[in-house]
Formats: sequence, structure tokens, C-alpha cells
Amino acid sequence: MSRVGNLPIPVPKGVSVKINKNAISVKGPKGELSRDFPPEMDIKEEDGQIAVTRNSDHRTHRAKHGLVRALLNNMVVGVSDGFKKELQIEGVGYRAAMEGKDLVLNVGYSHPVTFVPPEGIAFEVTDRNGRQLVVNGIDKEVVGEIAARIRKTRPPEPYKGKGIRYAGEEVRRKAGKAGKAK
Repeated sequence: MSRVGNLPIPVPKGVSVKINKNAISVKGPKGELSRDFPPEMDIKEEDGQIAVTRNSDHRTHRAKHGLVRALLNNMVVGVSDGFKKELQIEGVGYRAAMEGKDLVLNVGYSHPVTFVPPEGIAFEVTDRNGRQLVVNGIDKEVVGEIAARIRKTRPPEPYKGKGIRYAGEEVRRKAGKAGKAK
């Protein structure tokens, strides 16, 4: 029995949901998302809530039940509130800057690294020194993927802690050399 799958999804005001068999389209103030779901899931909207039920108690149907509900909830939250992922940059001379809509990172390479935002994603440098940046968007999956790609350009290293990390991420630090060899 899926505890997550049985929870109803509240639909906030200003958000409309179109259900065409298992092709779901959610439209809200921030934008529109659509996705196809497995046919073994029954998705119904009633009384301002979306309910997800499964046809049978088969193992694969039970496994997909909570997933489908979570994906639908992410769509509803995305078009109403949106998602954001915050990143911090640590290191001497490391910084981020905006050039139009593009994000330019100077993180210790011989050249600046430029990220062009895909459709539906916006970058924002929130710190005056270029040490904090935010990835905004309506699709949680894409926001997380872009934030992971940005972090991958210079992941935090364990000795000095330099690099790009998620806000609140703790980096395990290592001691380094204990002393000289004689």
C-alpha cells in the first residue's frame, strides 16, 4: 500500500489541470507542463484535488503508484510556485556573473565557463561578489539537472573546500599532509 500514492494533490487557485486519458497538462501562472503517465494508473480530478489510483495490486503497479503521484505534485507546485536550487562558490578568485541571460563562471580554469539556460530556466547571481547563484524554473527535474551540471564544472574539493556546492551542503574535509618525510 503506497502511502504517498494515496495522498490527494490539492490544486491551488489559478492552476488548471487537463486530463486526456493519461496525458496530463497542468497550466498555471508560471507556465505550462505536460507529461504522459503509465496507463495502469487512473488519474481523476474532483473537488479541487487530483487523486491517483492503480488498476491492480501488481508489483509494478504498486511501484509506480507513488512515483506518478509525486511527479504530478511536482507539476502542480512547479506551475504555481516554481522551483529553485541555490549554489555557493568558494575559493579565491572564483565568481559568477551574468551576461544577458547566460551564466559565466570563473572557477580557476584558463577560460571562463558559460552556461546558456535552456527554455524555462533562469539564472540569478544574488551576491554582489558573485559567490551565490540561483537556478529557477518550473520543472523540478530540469532545475536539478542544470544545478548538477553547474556544480560539476568545479565540485568542492576536500582539502581546501574550494569549488561550487549546493547551499547548505557540508563538504567532508581532509587533513592533508601531516608532516614532512625525513
